[in-house]
This record gives sequence, C-alpha cells and structure tokens, in this order.
Amino acid sequence: MSTGLLDTSVVIDWDAPDVAAALPDETAICAVTLAELTAGPHLATASDERARRQARLQQVEAAFEAIPFDAAAARSYGLIVASVAETGRSHRRRISDLLIAATAHANGLTLYTRNPDDLSGLGGLIEVVTI
Repeated sequence: MSTGLLDTSVVIDWDAPDVAAALPDETAICAVTLAELTAGPHLATASDERARRQARLQQVEAAFEAIPFDAAAARSYGLIVASVAETGRSHRRRISDLLIAATAHANGLTLYTRNPDDLSGLGGLIEVVTI
C-alpha cells in the first residue's frame, strides 16, 4: 500500500482524471497546503473562481486532518534548504514548496506534485513523484 503527501498543486487538480489515477492508496496533506488553500479564495479576483476555490477548501477540510508543521519538520526544513542551496538555486521563491517537502521528509512520506521543478535539488532527501 502506498502513502503520500500531496502538495498544493495536486490538491487543486485532484479531480482531473490523470491526477486521480496517479494518487497513492493513502493520501495526506500538511498544514502548509491548508494555509495555501485558505489564502486562495481571498486572492481570487473573479467571483466564480473565488467560489471554486472556497469549495475546494471545504472539500479538503472535510477530507483531511492536516499534518502539522512541527519541530521535526522545522529541522528537516534546514536540510531541505541546504540541499537546494548546494545546487546553486535560491530557496526564497519556493518557501511554501520547501516547507511541504520538509513535512514529507520529517514524516517519511513520498511527496506527490504537479510542479517537480519547484522541488528539484533535494539531493535524494525525499522521494518526489510527478503527476
């Protein structure tokens, strides 16, 4: 049985047939993804997009108990940032993505994403699956 942490890009698109087919048997989200989804309706400029984002947020809140960003994840974040910096890439533009990656690392979870470039340079610290 496969278990994975879904990054925000996967949660946003989870109704797409290609995404649904590629999901692991058990899925989880973290508090950072929940925070990004919570910001979504507030950032939408069109009412139909705001409603769509609000509906997704409510679906996610009903379906998941978010894994917290805790002290173990904070320690993992240091390793994740150092790994990205070693490749010459900046971690500053990808803070949320790297916080999600740190949560996956701290909890021994595979990370599922639609945006693998945001997670390149992790030096084998976590397994990243592109959907």
